[in-house]
Amino acid sequence: MADADLHFYFDPVCPFAWMASKWVRIVARQQRYDVEWRFISLRLLNSHIDYAAHFPPEYEASHTAGLKLLRVAARIRQAHGPDPIGSFYEVLGAETFEREPVPGGVAAAVHRGTQALAIEALRQCGLPEDYADALEDSGWDAEIQAETDTALALTGKDVGTPILHFEPPEGTALFGPVISRLPAEGEALELWDHVVALARFPGFAELKRSLRERPQLLSFGVREGDVGRQEDWHGGSRRQKK
Repeated sequence: MADADLHFYFDPVCPFAWMASKWVRIVARQQRYDVEWRFISLRLLNSHIDYAAHFPPEYEASHTAGLKLLRVAARIRQAHGPDPIGSFYEVLGAETFEREPVPGGVAAAVHRGTQALAIEALRQCGLPEDYADALEDSGWDAEIQAETDTALALTGKDVGTPILHFEPPEGTALFGPVISRLPAEGEALELWDHVVALARFPGFAELKRSLRERPQLLSFGVREGDVGRQEDWHGGSRRQKK
């Protein structure tokens, strides 16, 4: 998709990537806005980190689930090109984050079951269910690592997910936007235009604070219209060791 307006690098287990993707989809419904969905793996990005020392206990299983689901996405892309990836991710996100509250200390994708998620998403997208065999096939990891490296080469390494590359290939790539509440239909496009305007300014690098509300997602027990509890996400995550 050479003429995409946006390259959206996602890990399917990241709730903030999912929130941003929902915003992007609202924009795409309101105007022609072509998105190519690309891969970035939090598990590979953090491969050098001692999970037990640095992260809450659910993070390693969650990030590993994300990598496995990206293997399935890579299998889809090999067979069908990039077009089905957006639909596959959309189903994964809805099944992961929009169904039910997840017990404390359990990652949403792990709670739902990684294999069950993959098979359900493949089924809803009309794709062969045996693509789920890729979940345990590490032969896809080199491709996912290369795409992760591409994303980090665009932004630098002190980032998380999502990474958005605006107006590629010449445009700027940024980590975020990180949102906990979804903009209303009537304001989504205007707000998005402001984000794009910042990305177009060559000297812009970052606006940031580490305090975040828990996202407005059922998996976090936060319903539409409610406001999630505020937490400090040091370094883009709820790190235990700084």
